[in-house]
Amino acid sequence: MMRMKHLISIVFLLTLGAVLHGQHNTLTSIEESEGWILLFDGKTTDAWRGYNKKAFPEKGWEVRDENLVITFSGTEEEGLAGDIVTKERYGNFELRLEFMLTDSANSGVFYLVKEFEGSPIWHLSPEYQILDNPTYESMLGDWMDKHRTGDNYDLEAAAEDHSNPVGEWNTARILKRGNHVEHWLNGKICVQYEIGSIKWKRQVQQSKFSEFAMYAMEKQGNIGLQDHGHEVMYRNIKIRRL
Repeated sequence: MMRMKHLISIVFLLTLGAVLHGQHNTLTSIEESEGWILLFDGKTTDAWRGYNKKAFPEKGWEVRDENLVITFSGTEEEGLAGDIVTKERYGNFELRLEFMLTDSANSGVFYLVKEFEGSPIWHLSPEYQILDNPTYESMLGDWMDKHRTGDNYDLEAAAEDHSNPVGEWNTARILKRGNHVEHWLNGKICVQYEIGSIKWKRQVQQSKFSEFAMYAMEKQGNIGLQDHGHEVMYRNIKIRRL
């Protein structure tokens, strides 16, 4: 009898583990009724393609253990495969995803992406920064202002660092409705801003984007993930139109 109970316990634990594991990269019935769609199902990359490309990169990105992974190349912004973007374009939306950083990792989530041949994705697209904050703070000091995880890259900094340590999962949320945009990290709001406002225009003029007249001017665009040469894992990427 004890042996049978032991076997039943093992089967139960294995089943429970499988169920819990299967919760990633899926939608609940409530999410489906609210209009959420998956941008990554843990198996395929059908919703994505390379930036300025028709197909998904053949190297540099991979599906590993049901995670969408940028592989390490050590080539910094050049990456190995380059950035990827969604095949669909979005105007008003709510985007949610989870990410895990490795040591010294750097990446970002772009939105309102406008593709131009020969022009990198960041020239015209707002970015939700993703970074190993402590490592870069030790190297770059004050430069880190407006460049930490959750920041509106090079424009506005969060009042606090809400990121989890390297090796732990973080939850990002981007809300864009009209000209209003919010960046959230692990349930805490990081920045919120109005595209086209006097404050925002001043921030753009004081940033690296001042020379790009069409920066963030698209009413709708692709969602992008950055290949910055460091390993970063993504999962549970979902979006709904508002």
